[in-house]
Amino acid sequence: MAKERHVSLDILMAVEAANERQKRLLFEKLERHFEGKLKGKVVGVWGLAFKAETDDVRESPALVLVEALLAAGATVRVHDPAATETARQHLGDRVTYAHHAVDVLAGADALAIVTEWLEYRNPDFPRMRQIMRQPLIVDGRNLYDPDRLAKFGFTYDSIGRRLACASS
Repeated sequence: MAKERHVSLDILMAVEAANERQKRLLFEKLERHFEGKLKGKVVGVWGLAFKAETDDVRESPALVLVEALLAAGATVRVHDPAATETARQHLGDRVTYAHHAVDVLAGADALAIVTEWLEYRNPDFPRMRQIMRQPLIVDGRNLYDPDRLAKFGFTYDSIGRRLACASS
């Protein structure tokens, strides 16, 4: 409507552009950790819904992440407590759908957390560390304490905080 009336919405357009850039942030973090070599990597994704407590995947950053990972040649496994079926309409059989969150982690090179579901808040970190091929968590929701994850042996990359790495 603003365009039809020749009204400038520069601030709104800048906000929209920033929101679209944010959707690629987790992919860029993963790409940086693997030095641009995502082909053949296995990445687990927790959360497909736009927000927790819904099955709505419209505008979901998870779909942007998954599409970018697939385009880069990664194998993607996904879990979401409610949005699996709606996500399947977009992703089809190009990803593996897990019934339990931990199922995406066996042999995974990384875990990306996209939606802030309650069940992702207190996972079994020692078990996760044991079954993952590489202990990398990229967290778009800042669910965990970086120092705690480092003590469990993870490299933990969250938003707006320092990178936490496992102590030697």
